[in-house]
Amino acid sequence: MQKRSSRHKQAPEDPNEVAFRVVQQAISPEPEENPDDRNPHAVALGRLGGLKGGKARAQKLTKKRRSEIARKAARARWAKTTPI
Repeated sequence: MQKRSSRHKQAPEDPNEVAFRVVQQAISPEPEENPDDRNPHAVALGRLGGLKGGKARAQKLTKKRRSEIARKAARARWAKTTPI
């Protein structure tokens, strides 16, 4: 006796639909993004802002606000842990 499959058998695809899909993919392939196409000046500006962002923000915050942020982060970390 054969075992029953848990999956239903799919109807065979229409060969015309398969051929149409293959032709469409051959005619209009998806464009590949090339990271070398980026403007090097824009990349440098973005990196410059990113490098000083955290330090500049920390200097603007008051000691009380930094403490509130740290307290909130600690609560979030402790909320994730589960006792064994």
